Amino acid sequence: MKIVNDTALVFETEHPQRITNALKHAHDLGDGTVAVKWTLKAAQNLRRLGVLAPSPIEAKYDWPGLLKPMSHQKDTAAFLTLHKRAFCFSEQGTGKSAATIWAADYLMKEKLIRRALIVCPVSIMDVAWNADIFSVAMHQGVAIAHGTAEKRRKMLALNTPFVIINYEGLEIVKDEIINGGFDLIVCDEASSLKNAQTKRWKTLHSILKANPNIYLWLLTGTPAAQGPEDAYGLAKLVNPENIPRTFAGWRDAVLHKVSQFRWEPKADANKTVHRALQPAIRFTKEECLDLPDMTYVQRAVELTKQQRRYYEVLRKQLMVEASGTTVSAVNAAVKMNKLLQLSCGAVYGDRGEVLEFDISKRYSVLTEVIDEASKKVLVFVPYTHVIDVLYEKLKCDGYTVAVIRGDVPLDQRTEIFQKFQRQDDPRILLIQPQAAAHGVTLTAANTVVWWGPVPSLETYAQANARVHRKGQTHKCTVVQMQGSPVERKLYSMMDKRIDVHTQLVDLYKEVLD
Repeated sequence: MKIVNDTALVFETEHPQRITNALKHAHDLGDGTVAVKWTLKAAQNLRRLGVLAPSPIEAKYDWPGLLKPMSHQKDTAAFLTLHKRAFCFSEQGTGKSAATIWAADYLMKEKLIRRALIVCPVSIMDVAWNADIFSVAMHQGVAIAHGTAEKRRKMLALNTPFVIINYEGLEIVKDEIINGGFDLIVCDEASSLKNAQTKRWKTLHSILKANPNIYLWLLTGTPAAQGPEDAYGLAKLVNPENIPRTFAGWRDAVLHKVSQFRWEPKADANKTVHRALQPAIRFTKEECLDLPDMTYVQRAVELTKQQRRYYEVLRKQLMVEASGTTVSAVNAAVKMNKLLQLSCGAVYGDRGEVLEFDISKRYSVLTEVIDEASKKVLVFVPYTHVIDVLYEKLKCDGYTVAVIRGDVPLDQRTEIFQKFQRQDDPRILLIQPQAAAHGVTLTAANTVVWWGPVPSLETYAQANARVHRKGQTHKCTVVQMQGSPVERKLYSMMDKRIDVHTQLVDLYKEVLD
């Protein structure tokens, strides 16, 4: 296929009349050669006829914004523009949100769509999607539909080109979405739609049914992480004709029954899943040659009502204590640590007693990250009591997990590290940062999660280096979970490589003010 002057596609075909009959601006040049005016609509129609036409976004789009698109992002955007219903299975940290925004912006420029609804977890509504829209399509308006039902309705009524909403919000404003003039729905971390019996799946399905011509792009790095049966809900939304009508039929296609309560994947299950989850594009981090070896991403974590109340009480109490007195660096560190403890879910009293807080929202974000990770995961947790709580919760939820903390004997640590590096399990390692910040190689993982920050640039950098070192064959992602002002400020300082210890007093006063 040749592209002539960025205006026409010229190619050979065995059935030229089929092309000229289907496309308005197609001409039979003789000898089985056809020329077609190169528009996005024409490229889409050619694809439906089995001709692999490229998207004109590659030549006719200026890729606006503060970020320069990487080659795999251009490929992803081009692929999405060619398909009304499609999957993007690229790994976490490959920049698929920016690629999706560029694709949507191009469709808007071509007047093929007017409004796009981004559906994603609360933790990435602002820090990922809103930030990326500002970075790559700042000429487009965006609204975040979160909060009360009334606030969500007001955001939807603003008529902005982009609207960001969380999965739980779909049902609350379903009618407003159906009547909101949306031409594209993007679902990020779409593995949460794997079960067609859930309320969120049924709500989205009813929205799509009411708007059958709407674009739908599902984004997830782990489409069938727990088994081939997980593909059913996703395939039924994008390409229902690719799968049996019922889940029982799908289960029979990919699993065989071993006993009354046990099913195992069939030998050809992966091929069946692959056929069902089409059209799709996927880039691993290793395939993205222009991707940095280490990517840092933020996940916003909503503090519970109880945490917010106590955080404010403690902050005001510390303000009173600091008023009119000279605060030493040691004193500032001790007092600021209380705010960090509270944010992470457990505050230690003067006599060693522990006051626990609800960590369900932060834990939910942690499991989202773990489920999206393609390899093993290190979770750095600054406080021992929280490590114990997380260990029990993760184990109860079926994850294989081990713990490294200060009181784990050296021989036991060595055994845990070796198992983590050489065996399938454990998949998750909960680590107290100071207990494994130096000298340990943990390259079986490619994802690092910080449950909460530590006020030490050296500890932070050395802990991240456990995965990013000689022997690592995968590109890595560091995820910062942040829910309080003190956490955000600490992460910001460490990202800028500011020595926190030299700035402790100033940071402490800034946090209190």
